[in-house]
Amino acid sequence: MPFCEQGGVRIRYEEAGAGFPLLVMPGGGLNSRISNWATAPFNAMEEFKDEFRCITMDQRNASGGESSGPIQVDDPWQAFAADQLAVMDHLRIREFMVLGCCIGGPFVLKLMEQAPDRVVAGVLCQPVGHRPENPDVMYRSGRDVWAPELTARRPELSMTVIEAYLHNLYRTPGDFVYSVSRDFVRSCRTPMLVMPDDVPAHPHAVAMEIMRLAPNAEVTIYPWKEPKDLIPQAVQHVREFLRAHRPNEVIAS
Repeated sequence: MPFCEQGGVRIRYEEAGAGFPLLVMPGGGLNSRISNWATAPFNAMEEFKDEFRCITMDQRNASGGESSGPIQVDDPWQAFAADQLAVMDHLRIREFMVLGCCIGGPFVLKLMEQAPDRVVAGVLCQPVGHRPENPDVMYRSGRDVWAPELTARRPELSMTVIEAYLHNLYRTPGDFVYSVSRDFVRSCRTPMLVMPDDVPAHPHAVAMEIMRLAPNAEVTIYPWKEPKDLIPQAVQHVREFLRAHRPNEVIAS
């Protein structure tokens, strides 16, 4: 499997298809990894490789994945964005579109903030975000599911460090999408398509707030996952959105 290595970080990635580059990031919270596409509502790598050069990756330190790196407590969302951009740099890709599921929603928005001249358009599928009646759902998932597996592999990591990391991921600030502010979304003119969900970690209210705030946002049907015969309709909306915002030429570095 191919890897991108930079500054103590080793990221496993995969490619499929040809055409304008599309970075697709699977769900799974901090266990976002390539194998999760097999159980996702739709497999973006399979769905779009006929028209796009699809790239996916195991996120840093995902359990069951093959990517690794330091626990960057001070600015964890920026660290994920740096990994994702490093993969695109490694592949000599300058401009690209991006689709992110679950935790990939905040990833998409952070990439738009960090690399506004590179991200052409983005799809936020079932984005995670703050739920007032259950504010620590993502924090607890990190602490109770992800952290025990990570510390078993890397006993040098203390729970004090892990808890500080999770605090900065999900609590500072913790009232919206975690990775960027409402002011950024309000000012972001990058086209985006929102695919709402409504489970504890994927609040419908947050998805719709993104759609209302972003100047160039649109939304799919909702619900779109159930019954399952609605999924192809939602995927077709994604395809049409990507086609509409695909530049005429691929720009490489």
